[in-house]
Amino acid sequence: MNVIAQADIQNLMEESVDNDVILSVSTNVQEAMSNPEYLVTPGDVYSLNYAAGTVPVSYTIFVDSSYKIRVANLAKVDVKGKTFINLKKEVEDIVSKNYPMSGVQFVLMTPATFTVNITGEVESTVEKKAWALTRVSSVLENVGTEYSSSRYVTIKRADGTVKKCDLFLATRFGDFSQNPYLRPGDVIEIPREGKTVSISGAVERPGTYELKPEENLVDLINYYGNGLTPFSDLSRIEVSKVSTNENVNGEKIYLNVESLENPKISEYVLGKYDSVFINSYEDIMPVVFVEGAILSQDQETKTTGTQLTSSDKISVQFHPGENYAFFIRRIKNVFTSVSDFESAYIIRKDELLPINLNDILYDATYYSDLYLEENDILTIPFKQFFVSVSGAVLNPGKYPYIPDRDYMYYVNLAGGFDPEKNAREKVSIVDMHGKKKSTEDDILPEFTIMAENNSFTYIFNKYAPVITTVLNLITTFISIHTVIAN
Repeated sequence: MNVIAQADIQNLMEESVDNDVILSVSTNVQEAMSNPEYLVTPGDVYSLNYAAGTVPVSYTIFVDSSYKIRVANLAKVDVKGKTFINLKKEVEDIVSKNYPMSGVQFVLMTPATFTVNITGEVESTVEKKAWALTRVSSVLENVGTEYSSSRYVTIKRADGTVKKCDLFLATRFGDFSQNPYLRPGDVIEIPREGKTVSISGAVERPGTYELKPEENLVDLINYYGNGLTPFSDLSRIEVSKVSTNENVNGEKIYLNVESLENPKISEYVLGKYDSVFINSYEDIMPVVFVEGAILSQDQETKTTGTQLTSSDKISVQFHPGENYAFFIRRIKNVFTSVSDFESAYIIRKDELLPINLNDILYDATYYSDLYLEENDILTIPFKQFFVSVSGAVLNPGKYPYIPDRDYMYYVNLAGGFDPEKNAREKVSIVDMHGKKKSTEDDILPEFTIMAENNSFTYIFNKYAPVITTVLNLITTFISIHTVIAN
């Protein structure tokens, strides 16, 4: 046991560590003093302060590997196996007994740190720093290999005792007796994994688990998988075996609920790397398809509606009897700013059913008279913000829609009428559904303006070569017939 001035300890700390370490030490001190499980550890530094009559007394006390400390000149104490709370009470009782009303205080200044060795199924044997409130699992992070076991970790203590740890019980059920605090001189040995199997599908806790040798299929489902979900389909349980004595390529076994009730099957012991998949009724639910101006699931988090440039198609499961109004509201996140809600329609076999999504999306009380049927295709057209100009204009094409413009605005954007083809500036206008409109109607997106080819010169020049050729053929035929007749 060594006793030195408290000021010297503070100077040593300031000279040897940076601010981050001091902050860490300060945090550890608070945690150690508030945790009733903190064990006194070699390397701990304590401060003892009291008044001997009118004289203030202050000691800094180190704990060395002998686990013996001296309380001033009053007593010698064995601290091995004692918590800080126990030691604090014992030391303060000793001082108070010798110096009543001394105002004694015994506090932890610096918790000890130490190293532990980790061996076994690890990338390489390593030493890790720890302190008295470090649990086993904390030092095993990023140490093991993909074949390391977490069920049979062994801690060999400096006093020769051995502790077996099952970290699965600690993490799954909060059994911290399986994840103990480390002590100086500990050697942790990680064994190679045993029977590792996986379970997926309709169980509450799908995952990969290391089973004990005697555990079976029912244990995997009920204990490790935490039981079945409400949608589990026990008529379709698949067990995939990696290899068997008869078949090195493995095999797949199909079971049902009756099979599980058979003792020979329920006690079926799984092999290493086997996997179990339990189907869900949701997997066989009917689907409808949604296509057109929508976002796929990947695009939903990556794309905004204004960036959508191509159509997509997704499949969506539904419950029989589901109404389209509720369905549309359920999938509203797939729609974009270029989705044409008013022009949507459903393709059902050979039938086309219009459906106005505006009514559904913007009226919470709206109830559709349409119900989903398997393999329906809900098509969402793109909302086009263009007006097409074709026919007898100089530059036919699509032009951006501008509200409150008449048809001549778009004809002029297209370079105006082609005088060789259109002499009377006559046009025909149709809307997006092919319905004819007059030149007095407002021009809306997706309208098509066609300048008619009505110039006599253009028409004559277009068809004159054909007429001339036909007349020449007739004249030649008549001439040949006259010669033959003579």
